[in-house]
Parts: sequence; structure tokens; C-alpha cells
Amino acid sequence: MGHMLSKKFIKTQNVLLLGLDSSGKTTFLYRLYQGVVMDTLPTVGFNVVTIEMDKKTTLTVWDIGGQDKMQPNWKYHLEGCEALVFVVDATDRARMDDAGKALKKVLKDPHMTDVPLLVLANKSDRPDAMTVNEVSKELDMESYKDRIWEIQACSALKGLGVQQAFRSVTKLLQKN
Repeated sequence: MGHMLSKKFIKTQNVLLLGLDSSGKTTFLYRLYQGVVMDTLPTVGFNVVTIEMDKKTTLTVWDIGGQDKMQPNWKYHLEGCEALVFVVDATDRARMDDAGKALKKVLKDPHMTDVPLLVLANKSDRPDAMTVNEVSKELDMESYKDRIWEIQACSALKGLGVQQAFRSVTKLLQKN
């Protein structure tokens, strides 16, 4: 009986994992969830996992496909979102403007008011990667004065920054 009562007080929060295709969202998700790199294919639809962060917090993470044809469907997943993790490929300078536009569009949705944001500059371990400051400038992060946000470097393939990212998500949720 005591075990059943303790389950009542676990807070489950919905987190969206968005970004353009090939940014590394699914690799990141499965690295976080299973601790290993898995072969992935472009996500058509979504992947969802539940991750117990601590004894009081469980995150349901929705990884939604990022191809151009999938982005219009993002709006159907925004209601009930409690934190947004937006992944960019820090080596893909040519599409950083597209990533910025996609992020702005998502954050303009009324369901996203006051939703905390974590931007992950993935593939930051590569020598051709943009720095976190460069990514921040390209995405015009300073314009998001109406919400709590952070930006971090990571490498889903190498596992660098993966655990730290979701500890940050948990902290952002607590601040909000």
C-alpha cells in the first residue's frame, strides 16, 4: 500500500524534442534512454520514452520527426508541452536560419506561452561545429526575453552533455 501511495506523488511532465531533420534528436533520445548509440532512420511520426529523473520527477519525452513535411504536424503536439528541447546540428551552418525560423514558429504558438526552452547544439565535438555563442546568435536567443531558456553544447554520438541536458530540463521545469 505504501508503494502505491508514493507513486501518486511522482510528477510526470511532457517534454517535446524538436529540431530539423538530421539534427540528432533520435540519437540523443536513445542515448539518454538506453545509454547507447542506436542505428536510426529519419523519424516519420514520433518516438516517445518515459525517463525517471529522480524519485519525484518522470519525463515523457516526445521526439517528433523534423523533415519539412513533418514540421506542420508539430502543432498537434504542443498542447500539454511543459518543456521544449530544440536540437540543432552545430555543424550545419547552411540550415541554421531554417532552424531559427522553425523555433520561432513553434514558440509563437499560444500553447507554448511560458514553456521553458533548452536548445542543444548537437555535434559540438566536431572541429567544424559552431560554438554555443555562435548558435545562440544565429538563433537570436536573446530575443526570447519572455521565457526561461538555456543553450548547451552536446554530442549525442559520444554521449557528451546528454545527462546534463535533461538535468537542466528538470531544473527549468522547477523554475517555471
